[in-house]
Amino acid sequence: MRRLVLLLIVALLGAGFYGSQHTTALRANGASVSARELRTELSAIASTPTLQCYLTAMDPVNFASGAGAASIANAGAAAWSNLRLEGLTIDTYVAQQLKYRPSASDLATATTSLEDQMAQSAATNSFNCPGSPALAVAAMPVAMRQFEALAQASSLDLVQRLNTTIPLTLSSLKAYYAAHTSSYDTLCISVALVPPASVAAFSAAQKSGVSVANLAKKFSLDASAAKGGTYGCYAPASTSYSSVRADVNGLALNTFASSPNYVTVSGATYALYVAVTSRTTTPFLSAERAVLADLQSTNAASANTIKSSLLYRAAIMVDPSFGRWGLASSGPQVFSNAVPAKGDVANAAVFTSPNVTAYQ
Repeated sequence: MRRLVLLLIVALLGAGFYGSQHTTALRANGASVSARELRTELSAIASTPTLQCYLTAMDPVNFASGAGAASIANAGAAAWSNLRLEGLTIDTYVAQQLKYRPSASDLATATTSLEDQMAQSAATNSFNCPGSPALAVAAMPVAMRQFEALAQASSLDLVQRLNTTIPLTLSSLKAYYAAHTSSYDTLCISVALVPPASVAAFSAAQKSGVSVANLAKKFSLDASAAKGGTYGCYAPASTSYSSVRADVNGLALNTFASSPNYVTVSGATYALYVAVTSRTTTPFLSAERAVLADLQSTNAASANTIKSSLLYRAAIMVDPSFGRWGLASSGPQVFSNAVPAKGDVANAAVFTSPNVTAYQ
């Protein structure tokens, strides 16, 4: 999918009024996006918290203070322009060279695929987005939503044709699940949220053989401490599953990792320790979406290779109001303008990723 082929790199932003309404903002191999259409999309992202959050979660970006607030707006406009150009490039290649025309069923599948990836990215990056991915997609202007579905469908088709990728078919999903069944266990976990000043004492107690439950009771500031850190169980269908699975990867049962993850809660930093207390095999039907997401991620590297190749060969035009086309170490891309217009400084609004606890 295009989110396989290219991850969304949207960090937004208030969308200033860029470009003339009637000019072409972007063009790739003859396919184009008008300035009016691109501005409409930027405005929708900036003014819709649910859409903004899920898009930003696809690839969170930290913005340092720069040349006024408009430097953020310019960066966001460039990021979305870059995504649009990548989509146009892939769409034209798949349509012209591979003769692919997605059916209504293909577009519906692509939309579901996009929503699944939004949910997975939000969970992986601990974004507690308001509303569901389906609401985020529904909030897109019609032309934007149609473009996203088409681009996702084209990318899915492209990925399926690559020799180095795993076909996203039911039989492939089942075969992958059978070979990696333990990767989709339902996981019950305990946690300890430890202030930095207590980490050394926690580690010493851990090395002396103190149990997970007693470590949590003694050191954790989380509400679960009274229950020995018992936090809950997560099945593959949970939006937090990928984060939980990553945190306990390689750990033996009832064992905290020797090194914690550091998280921010209400502006303060804590050491988060996570232990898996039980594993239960999950049937394929319950794990299917998680298996699909993993195969999509596995295919991403191969897809990104061909995406870069297509961009190198594409005929690209970018209206300077939205950014500038250039070559980065990772390949061709749109760069944000170095100097923002004065009017943009006053109008720009910055989206800040929320601080959240470990799992929602």
